[in-house]
Amino acid sequence: MSDKKVHVEESNEVVHKIEGFWKKNQKQLLIVVGAIVVIVGGWFGYQSMVVAPKEQQASEAIYKAEGNFAKDSLRLALNGDGSSKGFLYIINNYSGTKSANLAKYYAGLCYLRTGDFNNAVKYLGDFSTDAKQVQMMAYGALGDAYGELNKNDDAVASYKKAAATFEDDEASASEFLFRAGLKLEIMGKTSEAVDVYKEVKDKFPQTDKGFLAEKYIYRLSVQPNDFSSK
Repeated sequence: MSDKKVHVEESNEVVHKIEGFWKKNQKQLLIVVGAIVVIVGGWFGYQSMVVAPKEQQASEAIYKAEGNFAKDSLRLALNGDGSSKGFLYIINNYSGTKSANLAKYYAGLCYLRTGDFNNAVKYLGDFSTDAKQVQMMAYGALGDAYGELNKNDDAVASYKKAAATFEDDEASASEFLFRAGLKLEIMGKTSEAVDVYKEVKDKFPQTDKGFLAEKYIYRLSVQPNDFSSK
């Protein structure tokens, strides 16, 4: 028997097996295929008829709230002004949308600036984004809020996360890392503060905080003696 004939017979055997499997399980297979079609169709329908319009509505609502925020009308930005909705409304009514997520960032900043630090922590902590520069600023603001609440360990952790999130923005990254060093000093963790200042100096030598860090390192490293100023 030639190789070609063997190949043909093997192919026919495979076809017969497939046909047999189909005849035996036809009903179940059609049910499975139908279910997949329904699920996929339902998903696309949900995206086009529910998700997309909701995203559009949220985007339109946040536009005016952002305008109030830009004008420093923080109460109106949070709660709305009668003719437009505020960030809190958007968060509560458009959950799951990109605008609702962004509204958490803005709400956190509003609360931070108005002195409601617990709510600032709440909303800034709930916010997350793939936009690294925005995420960096959110972590930095979260550090400020924790600091105002005297939760200095959390403040230091947030400042460090801010600095590590987007080091390409050297001015902002060095600022947040420097704030971590200052908090560590306040906590009496001198050795850790020196390590952080050294990191600022090494990573961001050309920034204002990079230059300033060297003075802080020297100040904290000099041992007090009889000639030290009181």
